[in-house]
Amino acid sequence: MARKTITADEIRQTVKDENVLFLRLMFTDINGIVKNVEVPISQLEKVLNNKITFDGSSIDGFVRIEESDMLLFPDLDTWLLFPWENDHGKIARLICSVHRPDGSPFAGDPRNNLIRVVNEMKEAGFTSFNIGPEPEFFLFKMDENGNPTTQLNDKGSYFDFAPLDLGENCRRDIVLELEKMGFEVEASHHEVAPGQHEIDFKYADTLEAADNIQTFKLVVKTIARKHGLYATFMPKPLHGINGSGMHINMSLFHDKGNAFFDANTDDQLSETAMHFLAGVLRHAYALTAINNPTVNSYKRLVPGFEAPVYVAWSGKNRSPLIRVPQSRGLSTRLELRSVDPTANPYLAIAGILQAGLDGVTKKLKPEEAVDRNIYRMQDDERKANHIQDLPSTLHNALKALAADDVVKAALGKHLYQSFMDSKNLEWSAYRQQVSEWERQQYLELY
Repeated sequence: MARKTITADEIRQTVKDENVLFLRLMFTDINGIVKNVEVPISQLEKVLNNKITFDGSSIDGFVRIEESDMLLFPDLDTWLLFPWENDHGKIARLICSVHRPDGSPFAGDPRNNLIRVVNEMKEAGFTSFNIGPEPEFFLFKMDENGNPTTQLNDKGSYFDFAPLDLGENCRRDIVLELEKMGFEVEASHHEVAPGQHEIDFKYADTLEAADNIQTFKLVVKTIARKHGLYATFMPKPLHGINGSGMHINMSLFHDKGNAFFDANTDDQLSETAMHFLAGVLRHAYALTAINNPTVNSYKRLVPGFEAPVYVAWSGKNRSPLIRVPQSRGLSTRLELRSVDPTANPYLAIAGILQAGLDGVTKKLKPEEAVDRNIYRMQDDERKANHIQDLPSTLHNALKALAADDVVKAALGKHLYQSFMDSKNLEWSAYRQQVSEWERQQYLELY
C-alpha cells in the first residue's frame, strides 16, 4: 500500500477549499508519545519551507538546553484533515521529522532513525518492509471531573456484541473516523478481556505504518472522550485479565515480490524468511526492551494470559513468540506477538528490521518449529526444545539490550543512550515505590 504523493500546491488548495484554520505539526519523542506544535494557517508558507522552530530541550530524549533550537521538516505526504472540527474551524496535520538548525536530520528523532534503517535495508537489496499492526486498547469510564477511572464500560469478551459490548458504538465511531482519514480498516472486535478492543487496519510500508500507529492512537483517544470514555494503551491496566498487545505482522519485499515466499519449499517459506525469523529470535531479548518499554509491560508478559513469554516459533499455534500465519503468496508474513502498544513504533520497527536483516546477512537458521502449546510444557520439556523465557522485568530487558550490538546499532548512538537513560530512571523510580500488595503481604506478617 503506497502512500499518495502530495504537493505543496495541493495543500494550499485544500486549505483554501476546506477553510483550514490550524495546522498540527506532529512528531514523536523517545517514549513514543506524540507531540505537536499547533500553528495558525497564516504560518503555512513557513511550515512548507521548513522554518518552524521549537525548543528541543523540553522534549524527552532530545537535546541539552544549550543546543535546544530545532526545526520541523513536514512530510507533505502525511497531510491529513481531521474529520472533526473545533469552534474555530477545521484542523489539518502534518507529521514531521526533526532537524538541526543547519538543516541536517537530528539523530535523536525516532522517525529519522527509522528512515536511516530503511535506507540500509534498501542497500541490502530489498524494496520495502510491510507492517500490519494489531493494536489493542481498553475503554474505561471517566469520573465527573473527566478523569479516567478503572471502571470498565462493559462485560464483554472475545467477539461479543451488544448488549454485553457497550463499547460497540464507540468502536464503530472510531472505525468511521479512521476511514474518513484514509485508513482501510480490515476488522474491529471486542477482545478477550472486559472493556478491551482491537481494530486492525491494512498493512503499509515501514514509515507509513509507524505514522499510522501514532495517528490511530490519537483518533482512538479523541473519539473515546466524545463518548465519555477514556481509552488507554497501557499493557496491563487491571490484575487478573488479559493485557493489551500490538502484534506486528511483517513481510520483506524485493523487486520480484514477497521475499518471504518460495513456492518450491515444503512450507512455501523462503530461505530469506527463515533467516529473518532466526535473526528476530536471536535478538529477541534485546528487542524486548524496545517492544515492551515500560515497567507495566512485564505484568502482561506472564504465562496464562495469552501473551507470549517463550522464545520460539510455530506455524500452527499462538503460544510462541513468532507465529507464521497460513497465508502464502503476497500475504506470506511473520507475526511477532510480544510487542505491546506502549512501544515507540519507529524504534520497535527499526529494531525488528535490523534484527531480521542481521539474520539474513549471517544466514542464521532458527530452531525447529514448536507446534505444541508451550504453556503446557514442563520446564524440562522447554529446555529440551531449547525454549528460553523472554526477560521478566524492564531491568533485565535493558541489560539484554546493553549487550546486543545489533539492536543498539538499530537505534544509533544518540537514541540508544537517550532510551537507556529514560528507562533506567523509570526502573529506579519503580524500585523505590512500595505497593499496596507489599503492604498487604508483609505489614502484619513481619
